[in-house]
Amino acid sequence: MVTGRQVESGSGPIRYGMVGGGQGAFIGAVHRIAARIDGEFELVAGALSSDPARAKASAADLGLDPERSYGTFAEMAKAEAKRPDGIEAVAIVTPNHMHWPAAKAFLEAGIHVICDKPLTSNLADAKKLAALVEKSGKLFVLTHNYTGYPMVRQAREMVASGKLGDIRVVQAEYPQDWLTEKAEDTGSKQAAWRVDPKQSGVGGSTGDIGTHAYNLARFVSGLELDSLAADLDSFVPGRLLDDNAHIMLRFKAKGSEHPAKGMIWASQVAPGHENGLKLRVYGTKGGLEWVQADPNYLWYSPFGQPKQLITRGGAGSGPASARVTRVPPGHPEGYLEGFANIYAEAARAIRAARKGGGKLPKDVIFPTVEDGVEGVAFVEACVKSSKKNGAWTKL
Repeated sequence: MVTGRQVESGSGPIRYGMVGGGQGAFIGAVHRIAARIDGEFELVAGALSSDPARAKASAADLGLDPERSYGTFAEMAKAEAKRPDGIEAVAIVTPNHMHWPAAKAFLEAGIHVICDKPLTSNLADAKKLAALVEKSGKLFVLTHNYTGYPMVRQAREMVASGKLGDIRVVQAEYPQDWLTEKAEDTGSKQAAWRVDPKQSGVGGSTGDIGTHAYNLARFVSGLELDSLAADLDSFVPGRLLDDNAHIMLRFKAKGSEHPAKGMIWASQVAPGHENGLKLRVYGTKGGLEWVQADPNYLWYSPFGQPKQLITRGGAGSGPASARVTRVPPGHPEGYLEGFANIYAEAARAIRAARKGGGKLPKDVIFPTVEDGVEGVAFVEACVKSSKKNGAWTKL
């Protein structure tokens, strides 16, 4: 393990590297765009593919120094840790099964980690990773990007302030249609690894998009899950992982004798849906509804009063959403900006760490390794419940 690594304390861009995300990858490009939107990060190194030739070609496409294009993440972690201008953070954008070994290599090299979700492909690795993060003292940021949307932050603020009263019902859904047919047999790289248990883990739609819906429900409501009952299906013949999930949730009691209840629907076989993430939260005083396809609007329904539309940056929006808003109301902000807000929060945290372990600013919010452990536990609980005919299962 590399110890005592010193990082320059200047105010320039944060030097970062990337593992995965080379030619043919989707999410790597999203991370790179998000990282540079605010000028906070500079990509200087990469192990962009498990195929050395593709890694080199991908690095050339991005204009990386050939000396800092690595054949493996282990080589990259070791080499960058020794450089006076080495990376301060790494973005891990590989299939799920590589998150744990890659994160381990960089944490042990004294490098902060920004990692795509879900945290790992299994709960045992997730717990080991959480323990290593604590031991390393390094930052770990999980890119549940929907938590970066301004109106999601607005909803969270309203729930926390008591605007909705005691929460009774939370509903989230995330339907897609791109796996309605067996896309994994057409040469689609994105489909192939997502339906492979060796790369994705035990969850299909639950791990890929169900974790987003669950994380969003928890992030906004502030509720803690007690147990769930799941009914998972693999509708496409021959598919090894679930492509549709119906999940009932029981939350722990909070502020009332009657615990809140919830439902999640995650599907990748729902024709007509692209990325149909929605969230509805209902309490004793009112309700909220947010739709990812129209992310600058939040509908608020105080009980017994007309429904109200709160817009990003408009009347009724508060400081939590204003802090992560870039342009005036009426100009759309969406997926890339939400992702960029996670990177902006990570940058503030890393800059605090540059000052010798400075305290994290109180208003900085990003999903942590603990959120990641809970997400993997959620997936495994869903699979366990479904195998027992939907039996209620503790998280």
